[in-house]
Amino acid sequence: MEEKITVPKMGESITSALLAAWLKKGEEYVREGEDLYELESDKATMAVPAPVSGKLKILVEEGEEIEIGQVVGTIDTSAAAPQDDKPHLSPAVRRIVTEEDLDTSAIKGTGKEGRIIKEDAQKAAVLKRVDTEPPAQTPGGQREKMSSLRQTIARNLVQSKQEAAHLTTFNEINMQRVMEIRKKYKDEFLETHGIKLGFMSFFITASCAALKKYPVANAFVEDKEIVHNNQQNIGIAVSTEKGLIVPVIKNAGAMSFDMIEKQIAAYGEQARTKKLNPGDLTGGTFTITNGGVFGSLLSTPIPTPPQSAILGMHAIQERPVAEEGSVVIRPMMYVALTYDHRIMDGREAVGFLVTVKSLLEEPDKLLLGIP
Repeated sequence: MEEKITVPKMGESITSALLAAWLKKGEEYVREGEDLYELESDKATMAVPAPVSGKLKILVEEGEEIEIGQVVGTIDTSAAAPQDDKPHLSPAVRRIVTEEDLDTSAIKGTGKEGRIIKEDAQKAAVLKRVDTEPPAQTPGGQREKMSSLRQTIARNLVQSKQEAAHLTTFNEINMQRVMEIRKKYKDEFLETHGIKLGFMSFFITASCAALKKYPVANAFVEDKEIVHNNQQNIGIAVSTEKGLIVPVIKNAGAMSFDMIEKQIAAYGEQARTKKLNPGDLTGGTFTITNGGVFGSLLSTPIPTPPQSAILGMHAIQERPVAEEGSVVIRPMMYVALTYDHRIMDGREAVGFLVTVKSLLEEPDKLLLGIP
């Protein structure tokens, strides 16, 4: 009996994707739950597991654009399982072996009982490349094909700039109180909740409070109407090898600090292992991006369509500031709010940033719910 392999739904607005890579070979016996192939959309790259065990037949080759629900292969469930005469490979090792077309019999495993570990596969891949020819050069330098993910991100951002009237307003935040609280309670927070206390939970909580005060920043334009959202679904920009993805923390305005930190950590791990679910990437009403982790001092982020606003965090730097007539050194961060001027005026944008600034410079207000 043959079981069809169909392309799963990846999100409410996604109708097609790229079949980026097969992680198994045609006519190979696959086991239920093993990663079969990778799908790449404008939102993420995700590995699709085998629905059943059996012999794989590939119907669509790598690099082809495919529709949601399309049949890309079949699995013959009547095929007998082969003798397990090949070394056991973890999903990470199997991916490297498949992508680099490595011969596992030629790799000396350094893991327990001689198993091939990730470092062994990476070393073998490097050695295989030693004798390969370098990529073709052009007078303008080396050419590299833009990935489908990168192309779609580019199209969406250009569309966002063309269809909305974006403006950016700036402010700066004295991070001293937040840093003092984080330092004082980080060990106790970790012991109590089993997760580290980061800066992002402060910014998300403060942003949710500001969104409640200025709900237009949480709305979006649809035709000639303004659609207001009843809860704060905060997208957090995560950088991956293939580009930027934005998983969404649903109803973040009702979550505690530890719940937010745990969700961020879970999304980070799922993004790294390509295990994000389609629903994790949809439904955002506002986004926060942190260029400060890369050392950015100032930037003008672009809202994710159809959202109307995005908050940009930046690097914390010690700078001289005036306090009560004296010059003191404080850890300062520039923040930027890019917003759609079609539905949001400067007064509201400035008020939003001032609210975030006030809550982070006096974080006791976050605990008391005072905006």
